[in-house]
Amino acid sequence: MKKRFVSMFLAAVMAGTMVAAVPVMAEEATEAATEAAAAATDVDLSDKKVGVCIYQFSDNFMTLFRTELENYLVELGFSKDNITIVDGVNDQATQSGQIDSFIADKVDVLIINPVNSSSAATITDKVVEAGIPLVYINREPDADEEARWEENNWNVTYVGCDARQSGTFQGELIADLGLDAIDKNGNGKVDYIMIEGDPENVDAQYRTEFSVKALEDAGLEVNELDDQVGNWDQATAQQLVANSLSQYGNDVEVVFCNNDAMALGALQSIEAAGRTVGEDIYLVGVDALSEALEDVLAGTMTGTVFNDHFSQSHSAADAAVRYLTGEGNEHYIGCDYVKVTKDNAQDVLDMVK
Repeated sequence: MKKRFVSMFLAAVMAGTMVAAVPVMAEEATEAATEAAAAATDVDLSDKKVGVCIYQFSDNFMTLFRTELENYLVELGFSKDNITIVDGVNDQATQSGQIDSFIADKVDVLIINPVNSSSAATITDKVVEAGIPLVYINREPDADEEARWEENNWNVTYVGCDARQSGTFQGELIADLGLDAIDKNGNGKVDYIMIEGDPENVDAQYRTEFSVKALEDAGLEVNELDDQVGNWDQATAQQLVANSLSQYGNDVEVVFCNNDAMALGALQSIEAAGRTVGEDIYLVGVDALSEALEDVLAGTMTGTVFNDHFSQSHSAADAAVRYLTGEGNEHYIGCDYVKVTKDNAQDVLDMVK
């Protein structure tokens, strides 16, 4: 069964009471950390070894995630010297070797952000065989893989948000503008280009699919002008969007990017082409990186979607503690995204800075 984890931050933003809730949230976060640490009193976490595999250190979002994860693990009582975080350099063979090394080193728990979600079954098998609890983060294995954890009662869980929600929010950010605002060429359609992340990544797949579905669900007719793979990379996206704008010119009305890094690259090309976000073209991303939030406030990005690295990293660490104390976890620990517009971008920016 999927368990919904909704942070105080998300609740506050969704309720439109972020400013008043900031001190409350800080207090709640401290209390949560204290409670989690108290739950671990039967186990001395200071001598427990944690292995963390990140698919790629250069990913902006995962940099935020791993930094917050390490800080929170230390806050819970783990020794920083016993927390090892490694860079998979976006290569599954490299990451697989790192996992083998962690197993040989007899770490007490593994937290893994897989390079390829399709490799999860192989990873799970070797980690479970070694008797090490496993927490997957950010990149969700498929339903069949998660079903195996449940059927075998393995100490394996996934912590993350449902990417379908982030895609839906992207589409809604555009749909909420109304066709009259979007349809600059007067053809009665939303003419868009899509810049995808890693095509093997389920987040990229869902964000691509559900952003367009949200437009259609709102009764808008869509027209895909271009769909390219930017692999989450700003420079790649910049070139791809430049190419699309050169080919389709003013017919491009919307640019969807699966993450903010690519949206930032897209913005560079949009401005270089003499287009103006908010006037003759619209641009959305996902993650709520600081630079993207500043662009939303400045009107140079239409909106983004906050991928809550605070609740995700804390939930991953808390799950690791529950395995070490013998409490155990459900096999899915979820959270919610937050739709970000100019109205709440400053509140989110104050939190992520």
